[in-house]
Amino acid sequence: MTERPKTVTSARVVRTERPTPHLIRLVLGGEELAGLPVGEYTDHYVKLIFPPDGVTYPHPVDLAAIKREFPAEQWPRLRAYTVRAWDPLAGELTIDVVHHGDEGLAGPWAARLRPGDEVLFTGPGGAYAPDPTADWHLLVGDESALPAIGAALERLPAGAPAVVLVEVDGPADEQRLLSPGAVALTWLHRGDRPVGAALVAAVRALEFPPGRVHAFVHGEATFVKELRRLLRVERGVPRAALSISGYWRRGMNDEGWRSTKADWNRQVEAEEIVAVG
Repeated sequence: MTERPKTVTSARVVRTERPTPHLIRLVLGGEELAGLPVGEYTDHYVKLIFPPDGVTYPHPVDLAAIKREFPAEQWPRLRAYTVRAWDPLAGELTIDVVHHGDEGLAGPWAARLRPGDEVLFTGPGGAYAPDPTADWHLLVGDESALPAIGAALERLPAGAPAVVLVEVDGPADEQRLLSPGAVALTWLHRGDRPVGAALVAAVRALEFPPGRVHAFVHGEATFVKELRRLLRVERGVPRAALSISGYWRRGMNDEGWRSTKADWNRQVEAEEIVAVG
């Protein structure tokens, strides 16, 4: 995975939209977006910067200087969000934020934003784009992976076969996704089931088309771990043909997940090596 050096970019809200009841779409602009290195990957992400209430930082914002000069309780929190779209001609960056009322950090913040408000972020990073030489594509994820899935579908070669499984709360959270590919899209409604349970069942029941697959599987870490084992061990998908990662983990805030994610990944990889042999 590649990530741009931790230079802080200052953008301004151009407009906000509500594609679904639980989604806020932020369209950002500003002079500092000129030349932003977005476009190579379809899972580009930025890390939004959230200063504590009542705290302002001198511009240009320097995260290293903040950690040197500000007390720890005034350090910002960072949250990674996938770039849904980038329009280099208009200089507009689009980011989707899930919103469930007062829950969480980014959702309530996004709901308060108005045109002209400042948004700070670092990045972008990224690592995945659909392989144009693959025989077919598999894209699986929950709401956190939906922006990358949408961007990937738009990048598919014309007529490229793709099986897409997306889990959301319910019918109102479905989005219109466009693609030049030959896409078989299934929306799975979570209801009162654990996050990802419907996805694991759907992938397990899937009859794989013939040929070489390129797979993208992201979302809550517990179901991602199950699907990683299913794809690598049971289905024999080569590691190089699989982009898979836990974007978040139930029962943990973002800081907690980021602090344990490396150990989690090492454990999963070790188990995979033993299982694959």
